[in-house]
Amino acid sequence: MEIAIIVLVIAALFVTKGVKVVPQQHAWVVERLGKYHGTLSPGLNIVIPFIDRVAYKHLLKEVPLDIASQVCITKDNTQLQVDGILYFQVTDPMRASYGSSNYIVAISQLAQTSLRSVIGRLELDKTFEERDIINAQVVAAIDEAALNWGVKVLRYEIKDLTPPKEILHAMQAQITAEREKRALIAASEGRRQEQINIATGEREAFIARSEGEKQAAINQAQGEAASITAVADATAQAIERIAAAIRQPGGEQAVQLKVAEKAVDAYGKVAADATTTLIVPSNMTEVSALIGSAMKMVQSGK
Repeated sequence: MEIAIIVLVIAALFVTKGVKVVPQQHAWVVERLGKYHGTLSPGLNIVIPFIDRVAYKHLLKEVPLDIASQVCITKDNTQLQVDGILYFQVTDPMRASYGSSNYIVAISQLAQTSLRSVIGRLELDKTFEERDIINAQVVAAIDEAALNWGVKVLRYEIKDLTPPKEILHAMQAQITAEREKRALIAASEGRRQEQINIATGEREAFIARSEGEKQAAINQAQGEAASITAVADATAQAIERIAAAIRQPGGEQAVQLKVAEKAVDAYGKVAADATTTLIVPSNMTEVSALIGSAMKMVQSGK
């Protein structure tokens, strides 16, 4: 009975030590008698108890690593307080176990030195403008060395870039001056555009007035021409009617009567003027001669 219990305990011990269940996204490095034997993948794995042992356990997920803040000096000798965050992933558990005694510390230190080297090649203004370039260069520098440690560096991000207070004040003054300059330029452009708009409006108004005056003059000239034409047409029609009336029977006698009336009226007007001396012809046949001359003129016109 005691032997059975002992066998059962030994069997349970063997099962406990020999069966390994590895979680997803994990890798366990197994050593056999102190030497690397293999890597256990996720799931159920069998090892030899007391001969094989799990020496290292690695997480295969992407891991964020805070990089401690440090002082970097730019190309133009300006100090910057810089900190960031690094994202890496274990890709080779065997190398991560034996390539470095502490790959996390190694990556962190290498990230700091690479960052100082990259920032040292840039001027202060460029460090704020080219963060993406800085991040890419740091990743390239770390990733090359991290391959020997079984680690893949995915990306690096700068969290804060803090220059000294004096530099901050100078930058703020520069920004304020630049904004004031842009405000003055905008105001001058506004005044210039306003003057252009006023001049354009005045020019268009002058053109409109001149066009109106021109059209008014044309209309007036056309009206006067139409009036003259109408008067001429009316006069021509009147003359035609008079000529037609003269050609009718008794027309010449009517003309003689009209001429005689005009002559008598003329003598009457002259006689009415007190300052005028009227000389009456002794022979009244001169009046009839005057009427005869007028009739000859009428006949010659016909």
